[in-house]
Amino acid sequence: MEKKVLFVATKDIHFDAFHLPTFKWFEENGYKIHTAAVGDLDLPFVDQRHDIPIQRSPFSLKNIIAYQELKKIMDQHSYQIIHCHTPMGGVLSRLAARTTRMKGTKVIYTAHGFHFCKGSPFINWMMYYPIEKSLARMTDCLITINNEDYQLAKERKFKAVTIKHVHGVGVDNERFHPISAFSKSVLRSEHGYKNKEFILFYAAEFNKNKNQQLLIRALSSVKEKIPQAKLLLAGTGPLLEECKKSAVRLGVEHMVDFLGFRKDIDSLLKISDLAVASSLREGLPVNIMEAMSSGLPVIATKNRGHMELIQQEKNGYLIPSEDDKQFSIRILELFHSIEQREKMGKMSEKIINATYTLAVVRSELNQIYTGYMVEDTNEESGNKYYRTYI
Repeated sequence: MEKKVLFVATKDIHFDAFHLPTFKWFEENGYKIHTAAVGDLDLPFVDQRHDIPIQRSPFSLKNIIAYQELKKIMDQHSYQIIHCHTPMGGVLSRLAARTTRMKGTKVIYTAHGFHFCKGSPFINWMMYYPIEKSLARMTDCLITINNEDYQLAKERKFKAVTIKHVHGVGVDNERFHPISAFSKSVLRSEHGYKNKEFILFYAAEFNKNKNQQLLIRALSSVKEKIPQAKLLLAGTGPLLEECKKSAVRLGVEHMVDFLGFRKDIDSLLKISDLAVASSLREGLPVNIMEAMSSGLPVIATKNRGHMELIQQEKNGYLIPSEDDKQFSIRILELFHSIEQREKMGKMSEKIINATYTLAVVRSELNQIYTGYMVEDTNEESGNKYYRTYI
Protein backbone atom coordinates (compact mmCIF):
# COMPACT_ATOMS: atom_id res chain seq x y z
CA MET A 1 0.00 0.00 0.00
CA GLU A 2 1.30 3.45 -0.94
CA LYS A 3 2.00 5.51 2.16
CA LYS A 4 0.94 9.15 2.07
CA VAL A 5 0.95 12.05 4.50
CA LEU A 6 -0.88 15.38 4.11
CA PHE A 7 0.33 18.64 5.63
CA VAL A 8 -2.17 21.52 5.85
CA ALA A 9 -1.58 25.21 6.62
CA THR A 10 -2.99 28.57 5.61
CA LYS A 11 -0.07 29.46 3.29
CA ASP A 12 2.61 27.23 1.79
CA ILE A 13 5.33 29.61 2.96
CA HIS A 14 4.68 28.11 6.40
CA PHE A 15 6.02 24.76 5.16
CA ASP A 16 9.05 26.40 3.56
CA ALA A 17 9.90 28.20 6.78
CA PHE A 18 9.36 25.44 9.31
CA HIS A 19 8.74 21.92 8.02
CA LEU A 20 11.17 20.96 5.26
CA PRO A 21 13.27 18.76 7.60
CA THR A 22 10.10 16.83 8.46
CA PHE A 23 9.22 16.48 4.77
CA LYS A 24 12.69 15.10 4.10
CA TRP A 25 12.31 12.56 6.88
CA PHE A 26 8.93 11.34 5.61
CA GLU A 27 10.40 10.93 2.12
CA GLU A 28 13.27 8.89 3.55
CA ASN A 29 10.70 6.70 5.28
CA GLY A 30 8.92 5.90 2.04
CA TYR A 31 6.00 8.34 2.25
CA LYS A 32 4.49 10.42 -0.52
CA ILE A 33 4.12 13.97 0.76
CA HIS A 34 1.11 16.13 -0.11
CA THR A 35 0.53 19.74 0.96
CA ALA A 36 -2.65 21.79 1.10
CA ALA A 37 -2.37 25.58 1.42
CA VAL A 38 -2.61 28.84 -0.47
CA GLY A 39 0.35 29.33 -2.78
CA ASP A 40 2.38 27.77 -5.57
CA LEU A 41 5.83 27.43 -4.04
CA ASP A 42 7.96 24.68 -5.55
CA LEU A 43 8.82 22.94 -2.28
CA PRO A 44 11.41 20.16 -2.08
CA PHE A 45 10.27 16.63 -1.11
CA VAL A 46 6.63 17.40 -1.99
CA ASP A 47 5.01 14.92 -4.39
CA GLN A 48 1.67 16.67 -4.80
CA ARG A 49 0.65 20.23 -3.99
CA HIS A 50 -2.99 21.23 -3.50
CA ASP A 51 -3.65 24.97 -3.81
CA ILE A 52 -6.51 25.38 -1.33
CA PRO A 53 -7.99 28.88 -0.63
CA ILE A 54 -7.65 28.74 3.18
CA GLN A 55 -8.04 32.24 4.66
CA ARG A 56 -6.77 33.55 7.98
CA SER A 57 -10.07 35.20 8.79
CA PRO A 58 -12.65 32.76 10.17
CA PHE A 59 -15.36 34.92 8.56
CA SER A 60 -14.15 34.58 4.97
CA LEU A 61 -16.59 32.77 2.68
CA LYS A 62 -13.61 31.30 0.83
CA ASN A 63 -13.13 28.98 3.79
CA ILE A 64 -16.32 27.16 2.81
CA ILE A 65 -14.73 26.36 -0.54
CA ALA A 66 -11.49 25.42 1.21
CA TYR A 67 -13.35 22.99 3.47
CA GLN A 68 -15.06 21.34 0.49
CA GLU A 69 -11.79 20.99 -1.41
CA LEU A 70 -9.98 19.60 1.62
CA LYS A 71 -12.70 17.02 2.16
CA LYS A 72 -12.52 16.04 -1.49
CA ILE A 73 -8.78 15.37 -1.51
CA MET A 74 -8.97 13.55 1.83
CA ASP A 75 -11.66 11.26 0.42
CA GLN A 76 -9.68 10.70 -2.78
CA HIS A 77 -6.37 9.83 -1.10
CA SER A 78 -5.87 7.28 1.64
CA TYR A 79 -3.64 9.35 3.90
CA GLN A 80 -2.13 7.53 6.84
CA ILE A 81 -1.39 10.82 8.61
CA ILE A 82 -2.80 14.33 8.29
CA HIS A 83 -0.75 16.96 10.13
CA CYS A 84 -2.40 20.38 10.23
CA HIS A 85 -0.90 23.71 11.21
CA THR A 86 -2.04 27.34 11.67
CA PRO A 87 -5.41 28.19 13.25
CA MET A 88 -7.65 28.01 10.18
CA GLY A 89 -5.66 25.18 8.66
CA GLY A 90 -6.28 23.28 11.88
CA VAL A 91 -9.99 24.08 11.99
CA LEU A 92 -10.85 23.26 8.38
CA SER A 93 -8.70 20.16 8.02
CA ARG A 94 -9.97 18.56 11.23
CA LEU A 95 -13.57 19.17 10.20
CA ALA A 96 -12.88 17.82 6.73
CA ALA A 97 -11.07 14.74 8.10
CA ARG A 98 -13.98 13.44 10.18
CA THR A 99 -14.93 10.72 7.68
CA THR A 100 -11.41 9.65 6.73
CA ARG A 101 -10.42 9.55 10.40
CA MET A 102 -13.14 6.95 10.98
CA LYS A 103 -11.33 4.80 8.39
CA GLY A 104 -8.05 4.93 10.31
CA THR A 105 -6.32 8.14 9.26
CA LYS A 106 -4.52 9.76 12.18
CA VAL A 107 -4.97 13.52 12.59
CA ILE A 108 -2.26 15.59 14.27
CA TYR A 109 -2.63 19.31 15.00
CA THR A 110 0.19 21.58 16.11
CA ALA A 111 -1.05 24.66 17.96
CA HIS A 112 1.60 27.27 17.26
CA GLY A 113 0.21 29.33 20.14
CA PHE A 114 -3.42 29.33 21.20
CA HIS A 115 -5.14 32.66 20.52
CA PHE A 116 -6.48 32.45 24.07
CA CYS A 117 -3.96 32.56 26.90
CA LYS A 118 -3.27 34.34 30.18
CA GLY A 119 -3.81 38.04 29.64
CA SER A 120 -5.41 37.74 26.20
CA PRO A 121 -8.63 39.68 25.50
CA PHE A 122 -11.91 38.20 26.66
CA ILE A 123 -13.14 38.12 23.07
CA ASN A 124 -10.32 35.67 22.23
CA TRP A 125 -11.56 33.31 24.92
CA MET A 126 -15.14 33.69 23.73
CA MET A 127 -14.28 33.02 20.09
CA TYR A 128 -11.29 30.67 19.94
CA TYR A 129 -11.43 28.63 23.15
CA PRO A 130 -14.74 26.82 22.42
CA ILE A 131 -13.58 26.06 18.88
CA GLU A 132 -10.24 24.57 19.93
CA LYS A 133 -11.75 22.57 22.77
CA SER A 134 -14.46 21.16 20.52
CA LEU A 135 -12.04 20.27 17.71
CA ALA A 136 -9.71 18.53 20.14
CA ARG A 137 -12.22 15.66 20.06
CA MET A 138 -11.37 15.23 16.37
CA THR A 139 -7.63 15.12 17.04
CA ASP A 140 -5.47 12.06 17.61
CA CYS A 141 -2.52 14.12 18.82
CA LEU A 142 -2.60 17.76 19.88
CA ILE A 143 0.91 19.20 19.90
CA THR A 144 1.63 22.37 21.87
CA ILE A 145 4.90 24.26 21.50
CA ASN A 146 5.03 26.04 24.85
CA ASN A 147 4.42 24.88 28.38
CA GLU A 148 1.59 27.33 29.13
CA ASP A 149 -0.51 25.99 26.26
CA TYR A 150 0.31 22.41 27.25
CA GLN A 151 -0.81 22.97 30.82
CA LEU A 152 -3.94 24.80 29.68
CA ALA A 153 -4.95 21.96 27.36
CA LYS A 154 -4.42 19.46 30.18
CA GLU A 155 -6.14 21.49 32.89
CA ARG A 156 -9.11 22.34 30.67
CA LYS A 157 -9.42 18.66 29.74
CA PHE A 158 -9.11 18.94 25.97
CA LYS A 159 -10.33 15.59 24.63
CA ALA A 160 -7.61 14.87 22.08
CA VAL A 161 -6.48 11.24 22.21
CA THR A 162 -3.04 12.46 23.31
CA ILE A 163 -1.57 15.87 24.13
CA LYS A 164 2.16 16.38 23.65
CA HIS A 165 4.61 19.22 24.26
CA VAL A 166 7.22 19.66 21.52
CA HIS A 167 9.83 22.43 21.78
CA GLY A 168 8.90 24.35 18.66
CA VAL A 169 10.05 23.49 15.15
CA GLY A 170 13.75 23.27 15.98
CA VAL A 171 16.65 25.63 15.35
CA ASP A 172 19.47 24.74 12.97
CA ASN A 173 22.41 25.56 15.23
CA GLU A 174 24.84 24.73 12.45
CA ARG A 175 23.44 27.70 10.54
CA PHE A 176 22.62 29.98 13.48
CA HIS A 177 25.69 30.33 15.68
CA PRO A 178 28.06 33.04 16.98
CA ILE A 179 31.11 34.11 15.00
CA SER A 180 34.42 35.70 15.97
CA ALA A 181 34.88 39.45 16.30
CA PHE A 182 37.03 39.49 13.17
CA SER A 183 34.47 37.56 11.11
CA LYS A 184 31.74 39.87 12.41
CA SER A 185 33.75 42.89 11.29
CA VAL A 186 34.24 41.47 7.80
CA LEU A 187 30.58 40.50 7.49
CA ARG A 188 29.46 43.93 8.63
CA SER A 189 31.56 45.54 5.94
CA GLU A 190 29.97 43.25 3.34
CA HIS A 191 26.51 44.36 4.49
CA GLY A 192 27.48 48.05 4.52
CA TYR A 193 27.67 48.57 8.30
CA LYS A 194 30.49 49.94 10.43
CA ASN A 195 32.12 48.36 13.48
CA LYS A 196 31.22 51.33 15.67
CA GLU A 197 27.49 50.95 15.00
CA PHE A 198 25.30 49.31 17.65
CA ILE A 199 22.96 47.03 15.74
CA LEU A 200 19.55 45.88 17.00
CA PHE A 201 17.71 43.27 14.97
CA TYR A 202 14.10 42.09 14.62
CA ALA A 203 12.61 39.90 11.90
CA ALA A 204 8.82 39.79 11.75
CA GLU A 205 5.83 40.59 9.58
CA PHE A 206 4.67 44.18 9.91
CA ASN A 207 1.28 43.71 11.53
CA LYS A 208 -0.54 44.80 14.67
CA ASN A 209 0.65 41.85 16.74
CA LYS A 210 4.35 42.27 15.93
CA ASN A 211 4.12 45.88 17.07
CA GLN A 212 7.31 47.34 15.54
CA GLN A 213 6.08 50.81 16.52
CA LEU A 214 7.24 50.08 20.08
CA LEU A 215 10.82 49.54 18.89
CA ILE A 216 10.80 52.75 16.87
CA ARG A 217 9.58 54.72 19.89
CA ALA A 218 12.23 53.12 22.12
CA LEU A 219 14.90 53.98 19.57
CA SER A 220 13.78 57.60 19.49
CA SER A 221 14.28 57.74 23.27
CA VAL A 222 17.95 56.76 22.97
CA LYS A 223 18.86 58.53 19.75
CA GLU A 224 20.78 61.30 21.54
CA LYS A 225 22.71 58.90 23.80
CA ILE A 226 23.37 56.24 21.15
CA PRO A 227 23.55 58.12 17.85
CA GLN A 228 25.36 55.14 16.31
CA ALA A 229 22.43 52.79 16.99
CA LYS A 230 20.89 50.98 14.01
CA LEU A 231 17.59 49.15 14.14
CA LEU A 232 17.31 46.54 11.40
CA LEU A 233 13.73 45.47 10.68
CA ALA A 234 13.38 42.54 8.29
CA GLY A 235 9.98 41.66 6.88
CA THR A 236 7.00 42.96 4.95
CA GLY A 237 3.36 43.43 5.83
CA PRO A 238 0.35 45.76 5.92
CA LEU A 239 1.83 48.16 8.51
CA LEU A 240 5.23 48.62 6.87
CA GLU A 241 4.48 52.05 5.43
CA GLU A 242 2.96 53.23 8.69
CA CYS A 243 6.15 52.25 10.52
CA LYS A 244 8.27 54.11 7.98
CA LYS A 245 6.18 57.24 8.60
CA SER A 246 6.63 56.83 12.36
CA ALA A 247 10.40 56.67 11.94
CA VAL A 248 10.31 59.95 10.02
CA ARG A 249 7.95 61.60 12.51
CA LEU A 250 10.19 60.63 15.45
CA GLY A 251 13.36 61.70 13.69
CA VAL A 252 15.01 58.25 13.51
CA GLU A 253 14.55 57.43 9.84
CA HIS A 254 18.34 57.46 9.39
CA MET A 255 18.68 54.93 12.24
CA VAL A 256 16.13 52.38 11.00
CA ASP A 257 16.78 50.11 8.03
CA PHE A 258 13.66 48.48 6.61
CA LEU A 259 15.14 45.41 4.95
CA GLY A 260 12.06 43.81 3.41
CA PHE A 261 11.78 40.06 2.97
CA ARG A 262 15.15 38.42 3.57
CA LYS A 263 16.53 34.92 3.27
CA ASP A 264 19.86 35.76 4.93
CA ILE A 265 18.55 36.12 8.50
CA ASP A 266 21.46 34.02 9.79
CA SER A 267 23.94 36.49 8.32
CA LEU A 268 22.06 39.52 9.67
CA LEU A 269 21.99 38.04 13.16
CA LYS A 270 25.74 37.43 13.03
CA ILE A 271 26.42 41.14 12.49
CA SER A 272 24.03 42.24 15.26
CA ASP A 273 24.72 43.18 18.88
CA LEU A 274 21.25 42.74 20.31
CA ALA A 275 17.98 41.03 19.39
CA VAL A 276 14.75 42.87 20.16
CA ALA A 277 11.13 41.75 19.97
CA SER A 278 7.92 43.72 20.49
CA SER A 279 5.07 41.32 19.76
CA LEU A 280 1.93 41.23 21.85
CA ARG A 281 1.36 37.48 21.47
CA GLU A 282 3.70 34.58 20.66
CA GLY A 283 3.55 30.81 20.80
CA LEU A 284 7.25 30.03 20.64
CA PRO A 285 8.95 32.54 18.32
CA VAL A 286 11.45 31.10 15.87
CA ASN A 287 13.02 34.52 15.29
CA ILE A 288 14.00 34.76 18.95
CA MET A 289 15.31 31.20 19.06
CA GLU A 290 17.47 31.89 16.01
CA ALA A 291 18.81 35.06 17.64
CA MET A 292 19.61 33.18 20.84
CA SER A 293 21.32 30.39 18.91
CA SER A 294 23.42 33.11 17.27
CA GLY A 295 24.65 34.15 20.71
CA LEU A 296 22.65 37.35 21.16
CA PRO A 297 21.06 38.79 24.30
CA VAL A 298 17.37 39.61 23.89
CA ILE A 299 15.12 42.44 25.02
CA ALA A 300 11.50 41.50 24.45
CA THR A 301 7.96 42.24 25.53
CA LYS A 302 6.46 39.94 28.11
CA ASN A 303 4.28 37.20 26.62
CA ARG A 304 4.13 33.41 27.04
CA GLY A 305 6.43 32.63 24.09
CA HIS A 306 9.10 35.11 25.14
CA MET A 307 8.78 34.05 28.78
CA GLU A 308 9.49 30.45 27.78
CA LEU A 309 12.78 31.44 26.16
CA ILE A 310 14.09 34.47 28.03
CA GLN A 311 15.30 34.17 31.60
CA GLN A 312 15.11 37.60 33.20
CA GLU A 313 18.57 39.16 33.63
CA LYS A 314 20.26 35.92 32.53
CA ASN A 315 19.99 35.94 28.75
CA GLY A 316 17.96 39.11 28.37
CA TYR A 317 15.12 41.25 29.68
CA LEU A 318 11.36 40.92 29.58
CA ILE A 319 9.53 44.25 29.36
CA PRO A 320 5.85 44.92 30.09
CA SER A 321 3.92 45.29 26.87
CA GLU A 322 3.99 48.81 25.38
CA ASP A 323 6.54 50.09 27.93
CA ASP A 324 8.89 51.77 25.46
CA LYS A 325 10.61 53.76 28.24
CA GLN A 326 11.67 50.58 30.06
CA PHE A 327 12.69 49.14 26.71
CA SER A 328 14.97 52.10 26.03
CA ILE A 329 16.52 51.85 29.52
CA ARG A 330 17.50 48.24 28.87
CA ILE A 331 18.90 49.13 25.44
CA LEU A 332 21.12 51.74 27.08
CA GLU A 333 22.21 49.29 29.75
CA LEU A 334 23.37 46.69 27.26
CA PHE A 335 24.94 49.28 24.99
CA HIS A 336 27.22 50.37 27.82
CA SER A 337 28.22 46.83 28.87
CA ILE A 338 29.95 44.58 26.36
CA GLU A 339 30.63 42.16 29.20
CA GLN A 340 26.93 41.88 30.00
CA ARG A 341 26.05 41.35 26.34
CA GLU A 342 28.61 38.58 26.00
CA LYS A 343 27.48 36.88 29.21
CA MET A 344 23.83 36.97 28.20
CA GLY A 345 24.63 35.89 24.66
CA LYS A 346 26.44 32.78 25.89
CA MET A 347 23.46 31.92 28.09
CA SER A 348 21.10 32.35 25.11
CA GLU A 349 23.13 29.89 23.07
CA LYS A 350 23.28 27.43 25.97
CA ILE A 351 19.48 27.47 26.41
CA ILE A 352 18.88 26.75 22.71
CA ASN A 353 21.47 23.98 22.46
CA ALA A 354 20.02 22.23 25.51
CA THR A 355 16.37 22.12 24.44
CA TYR A 356 15.41 23.72 21.11
CA THR A 357 17.72 22.44 18.37
CA LEU A 358 16.57 20.55 15.30
CA ALA A 359 18.01 17.35 16.75
CA VAL A 360 16.00 17.69 19.97
CA VAL A 361 12.73 18.48 18.17
CA ARG A 362 13.27 15.70 15.63
CA SER A 363 13.63 13.25 18.49
CA GLU A 364 10.39 14.51 20.06
CA LEU A 365 8.50 14.27 16.76
CA ASN A 366 10.01 10.85 16.14
CA GLN A 367 8.20 9.48 19.17
CA ILE A 368 4.90 10.91 17.94
CA TYR A 369 5.12 9.98 14.25
CA THR A 370 6.38 6.45 14.73
CA GLY A 371 3.29 5.68 16.77
CA TYR A 372 1.23 6.30 13.64
CA MET A 373 3.62 4.93 11.02
CA VAL A 374 2.51 2.29 8.56
CA GLU A 375 4.40 -0.91 9.22
CA ASP A 376 7.00 -1.99 6.66
CA THR A 377 7.52 -5.72 6.20
CA ASN A 378 10.83 -7.42 5.56
CA GLU A 379 9.85 -9.87 2.83
CA GLU A 380 12.55 -12.42 3.66
CA SER A 381 11.98 -12.67 7.41
CA GLY A 382 8.40 -11.48 7.63
CA ASN A 383 9.44 -9.22 10.51
CA LYS A 384 7.73 -5.86 10.84
CA TYR A 385 9.67 -2.75 11.70
CA TYR A 386 9.43 1.03 11.80
CA ARG A 387 12.10 3.21 10.28
CA THR A 388 13.59 5.58 12.81
CA TYR A 389 13.36 9.37 12.65
CA ILE A 390 17.01 10.35 12.85
